[in-house]
Amino acid sequence: MVQRINNPILPGFYPDPSICRVGEDYYLVTSTFAYFPGVPIFHSKDLVNWEQIGNILDRKEQLELTGIRHSGGIYAPTLRYHEGTFYMITTNVGHGGNFLVIAKDPAGPWSNPYFIEGADGIDPSLFFDDDGKCYYSGTKGRREGERYYGDNEIWVQELDLETMKLVGESYAVWHGALRGVVWPEAPHIYKKDGKYYLLIAEAGTGHEHAVTVACSDDITKPFVGHKCNPILTHRHLGLDYPIVNVGHGDIVETQNGEWFMVVLASRPYGGYYRNLGRETFLVPMEWENGWPLVNRGIGLVESTVKLPNLPVTPVKPIAEREDFNEDKLPFRFLFIRNPELSNYSLNERKGYLRMRLAAEKITEEVSPSYVSIRQTGMSFIFETKMEFEPANDNEEAGVVILQSDQYNYRFVMKLKDGVKLLSLIKCEGGKEEVLSEGIYEANENHKEIQLRISAELQDLTFSYSYDGSSYKTLISGVDGRILSTDVAGGFVGNTIGVYCSSNGSQSQNYADFDWIDYKNI
Repeated sequence: MVQRINNPILPGFYPDPSICRVGEDYYLVTSTFAYFPGVPIFHSKDLVNWEQIGNILDRKEQLELTGIRHSGGIYAPTLRYHEGTFYMITTNVGHGGNFLVIAKDPAGPWSNPYFIEGADGIDPSLFFDDDGKCYYSGTKGRREGERYYGDNEIWVQELDLETMKLVGESYAVWHGALRGVVWPEAPHIYKKDGKYYLLIAEAGTGHEHAVTVACSDDITKPFVGHKCNPILTHRHLGLDYPIVNVGHGDIVETQNGEWFMVVLASRPYGGYYRNLGRETFLVPMEWENGWPLVNRGIGLVESTVKLPNLPVTPVKPIAEREDFNEDKLPFRFLFIRNPELSNYSLNERKGYLRMRLAAEKITEEVSPSYVSIRQTGMSFIFETKMEFEPANDNEEAGVVILQSDQYNYRFVMKLKDGVKLLSLIKCEGGKEEVLSEGIYEANENHKEIQLRISAELQDLTFSYSYDGSSYKTLISGVDGRILSTDVAGGFVGNTIGVYCSSNGSQSQNYADFDWIDYKNI
């Protein structure tokens, strides 16, 4: 009996996966947009159990995010390995365009960026040919003129790895397989049996997303599309199908000769609402008559996937609770844009994350005092234990569930006319509304409070506890649908985290967070 494991292999906001193999080791990266650090890198021995070993872009000199919109920043990284060196190439939309970084150790450190002059467009990828030449492939508007927005071409040009410059002529090699469909993008080139294969995504990253493939005998000559294109899509399955917007594939051959494809896709819930963003899924692939065949006899990404013929190698599971007992935050933690690191300390009060109140707000295109993790399940409980004494009516601290600066909920402690309150504030389309407030019951026996966000699909409940055992509900039945890209737009999934702000004023105050706890239910 074929053993199967759950899909997605990376649940939550992990879009645009790219994968490579080095011997018996597999490495995978995904996009991060406005979040910092950028481009998480994962390691696996079996393609199903993945451990994050670092973040490739972990310094401001690598990743400038100041002032970019929430769905700007880092798009579609590609990870490749060649002769002892790892290469990650990506686009910083809003700050410099296409660049690559290199490392000998995939866990880092990675180099400062090499921005590639003349590399117009997005979604860069690298291919290393048998003769040692490296080729850049990317996406940009047609050079003979776009007929409509998103009428793109896939182009190829040699990249000199000594100078990190494009050399020679640039070639338009394919315009995609689907007529009248926008955004042929996400190109990856492979070579098998002497032929070059070009795998791309088409139709945008929404419901119509699809994977198509073309082939050529010469990497610089026009590629010819497969007559069976698209080789993978879910756009024809209906809006109520449990896995949608499948696309943006990258493929890998195992050391045992099996082939697999990683793709992005989403899992809607509570209607066609995709709060989790685009996640990373695994699907089997093989070759038939010289072309890729995805999931023989089924042709779809499934909620389970067959276990590859590789030794199962479990990794340490992510702990539900983070106690902030170490000197650094775990790799999975995220800031928005470039953080002001002086606002965060794990040493000033041992066992606590101390966050200073920044003037910046979560509802602005700035870098507020916010530390977060990804939402990875449809129903969950997120909780923190916090100690905070607001000094004036401008100051607040608590927890946030965030789709973007324009769409979020924040559950905070604050002062109003000198009275300490707990407040649930909805931000929809940039407009704020207080949904509920309750008076904080001051007591000498409790300086700390536990704040909890519970989700049962799209129903959110915000509650609190003074003693860690009995909880009071501030408000329940809050609609989570505004936290989906289907309402908010953009390309990201939700994050949930701890937050504090002085809302435009200067402050020396801080909030202490003893721990955070997240579990899917």
